[in-house]
Amino acid sequence: MKEELSRENREALAAYRYQRAKDTLAEVPFLKQQGYYNTAVNRLYYACYYAAVALLVKHGITPGTHAGVKQMLGMHFVATGHMPREIGRSFSLLFERRHSSDYDDFAYTDENEISELLPKAEAFIKTVGELLKEE
Repeated sequence: MKEELSRENREALAAYRYQRAKDTLAEVPFLKQQGYYNTAVNRLYYACYYAAVALLVKHGITPGTHAGVKQMLGMHFVATGHMPREIGRSFSLLFERRHSSDYDDFAYTDENEISELLPKAEAFIKTVGELLKEE
């Protein structure tokens, strides 16, 4: 059984994960410029994943898998109206694109796709940041 974190520790871990989300997002323009598009998709997803985990941890929710993070985010934040559906769909899209670019043979991502996904990731992380500020 996992040990329950104190509120103070949850807040600290959430802050760390959210900063990691922002730092990971900052890698994407360089990867895009260098033509590392599949890696850019990976970093876009992980930036959002770290943000999502920050939000869940703050609220005492600790899923054990990536799919669990997606499911808990949908159940506790999208379905309840705390997070707009479009923002939740962005996370799901990045989840699928990252899985494809990391595991599918002959996966191809191009500059245009990164240009479309980057603002979605930025909006997701911004939304999570606003939710993290709420009590």
